[in-house]
Amino acid sequence: MSTVLETEEHQALRAAVAALGKRYGRAYVTRVVGAGGHLDELWTEAAKLGYLGVNLPEEYGGGGGGIAELSIVLEELGAAGSPLLMMVVSPAICGTVIARFGTEEQKRAWLPGLADGSRTMAFGITEPDAGSNSHRITTTARKDGGDWILNGRKVFISGVDIADATLIVGRTQDARSGRLKPCLFIVERETPGFGRSHIPMELAAAEKQFELTLDDVRLPADALVGGGPSHAFGSGGEDAGLLQLFAGLNPERIMTAAFALGMGRYALDRAVDYARTRQVWKEPIGAHQAVAHPLAQAHIELELARLMMQKAAHLYDAGDDLAAGEAANMAKYAAGEACVRAVDQAVHTLGGNGLTQEYGLASLITAARVARIAPVSREMILNFVSHQTLGLPKSY
Repeated sequence: MSTVLETEEHQALRAAVAALGKRYGRAYVTRVVGAGGHLDELWTEAAKLGYLGVNLPEEYGGGGGGIAELSIVLEELGAAGSPLLMMVVSPAICGTVIARFGTEEQKRAWLPGLADGSRTMAFGITEPDAGSNSHRITTTARKDGGDWILNGRKVFISGVDIADATLIVGRTQDARSGRLKPCLFIVERETPGFGRSHIPMELAAAEKQFELTLDDVRLPADALVGGGPSHAFGSGGEDAGLLQLFAGLNPERIMTAAFALGMGRYALDRAVDYARTRQVWKEPIGAHQAVAHPLAQAHIELELARLMMQKAAHLYDAGDDLAAGEAANMAKYAAGEACVRAVDQAVHTLGGNGLTQEYGLASLITAARVARIAPVSREMILNFVSHQTLGLPKSY
């Protein structure tokens, strides 16, 4: 990796996205969320400027970049107080999986729309009884002539109400071994048997959470990512499910880190501005080490987390999936922890004002916690590092 962490192009992208974010800001998000709406104006403008599809191939309308560029977009929007959560699932997970493993028909059908923001796709992996254990997924797909029949349940799936389709992780039976193996299916929103129910959350966000039911959902052969029977044993289709899954999960972790970093930076900036000007005695409160040092520590932790995120994005974009998996998990862990501490310290710095609607920081306490929990808990990341990196035995 070059000693220059970001190219001039990356720095220019960061500045341009920051300018866009500031035109909207936290007040815009608060207003839209309060009215029960979606961040359509910001999404549309970000798409028009080419930011949403910056990671997708140029031949399908994308920017030809990678997760490094997309993570910059999300981080800077978050730092302005106006993050777009659907960026994590639509271009980062679903767009990446289709670009890498989809058939030519699937790429033509979905990538241009994902790139220009006119179409969105949700991602359905989590199940009520499986949690973070993808090996316990019970959503199953079976062949019925040339079609697939899906049955199962998903929970905490973001944005299904606004997404044109959901990329569903299911399992099919391997005819040779009899074992269940993962497969990914594109399920369009109005497909018969594909039901959704809203989950009320103690979380102020434009993107709603849903529980999904798949009740004998009939899909054509080409709904399987990678293709139908003719692709079943090639680079896509039935035998590529595990590769496809991890090709999507690593960008998800990197983008969650970007989401957390942006939020942490936003909270820290508000606290620093307050500490510079808030005067109780002779000097501003920021002159006191008990106020200044925790803010400095929060800044250091956010910067360290960004370094790991940049490393993870670099490895992923370079095609080193194995190393990227380790780095992406570490980046998500570090950013989640740094975000929670930065938000907590920001609220504490403002004292009573930190809990007011006027300053808008208290709602971030709940939002910051998401970065520790989703898409995989910090404890599962510690399990991953202890087993995969350190070679320690499993307890489960």
